[in-house]
Amino acid sequence: MQDKPSIVSESEAIGTAEPLRCVVDVDTSQVPPAEQFDLFRSWHSNIADVELLRDEFGSFSARERAWRLESLVLAFIEYPGMGYRRRWRSRKSPVFDHWALSVPQTIPAGGGPPRMGQLRWQCLGAPHEDQGEDDGVLALFLPRDFAFSQPFTLDIRPEMATFVADYVLLLYHSFPDRTENDVPYIASATTSLLAACISPSRDHFFEAQEPIDAVIMARANKIIVANLADRNLTPGKLSQDLGISRSRLYRIFEPAGGISHYIRRQRLLKTRDALGNIADGRPISSIAEEWGFMDPSTYSRTFRREFGISPKEAREAGWLGLKHPPLAERSNNGKPSLNSLLANNCLLSHQLSST
Repeated sequence: MQDKPSIVSESEAIGTAEPLRCVVDVDTSQVPPAEQFDLFRSWHSNIADVELLRDEFGSFSARERAWRLESLVLAFIEYPGMGYRRRWRSRKSPVFDHWALSVPQTIPAGGGPPRMGQLRWQCLGAPHEDQGEDDGVLALFLPRDFAFSQPFTLDIRPEMATFVADYVLLLYHSFPDRTENDVPYIASATTSLLAACISPSRDHFFEAQEPIDAVIMARANKIIVANLADRNLTPGKLSQDLGISRSRLYRIFEPAGGISHYIRRQRLLKTRDALGNIADGRPISSIAEEWGFMDPSTYSRTFRREFGISPKEAREAGWLGLKHPPLAERSNNGKPSLNSLLANNCLLSHQLSST
């Protein structure tokens, strides 16, 4: 077992921003094809026995990466697109007794973004057997003493399991923008969220408020992206779809300037994309109307306030091939929080995809 990383003190953290380290990054391409599955098995020899249920494969392409978050470890194991069907069994004499929460990933046959499956969980110290034909898995490993008095199983309600799966995926996608200084906050908030989902109580939900809000924000973003052109997309409709109060929705989106501002900004980004597309010669007013801006003068003022240039100038810049910088996120008085770490990553990902 590797030593627990030291926690950077508040004074040491100022001015330092070492990227979050991927402590494990291995793949099977380093050995001949006939030896690749044996190498893959060796990676997990102290965790489980793995076997292929079909042996006609001449190779086994796989990659494994892992990140240490204090006492937690998040791993992403990929074995894409080959239809490998595997069976894994817990070891007869377990080496570890950690909890493992995993979310399988499947790549659609026709391409497109991976589909995430349902959350699975097990104790590595308890007998367990399963099969799968997915293309990868995200796995979060937790210390054995995490689950309080629960012996070898976790009682997670289906809606909580879905919530945990969404959170694990959101956490993984935030890693490229995280630093080693963020680790204590991520580890603490992750533990609080899991405690609230596994052992619900008023205290646990209070402690897990930030990661819960981050997941709700990610879910809200999916709805916003899918319905951005719908003029009926309002804060009231969004809060209804999410099953939360309007006041809570406003509070969650406060780092982005508020929910109304955020929706308006995403629509402005869509108009900016269209204006910069040299193949789109529609009048500026027509582009604005498509995204709900019915009054040209109001649209022009709003656009300039958001981007610092007029729609006409944005069109000219786009047609000249000039790229727009992503929008800066509002700070939280310089204080880190999981909500800002994850939510800002989610917000920025939509901005960057529009530039």
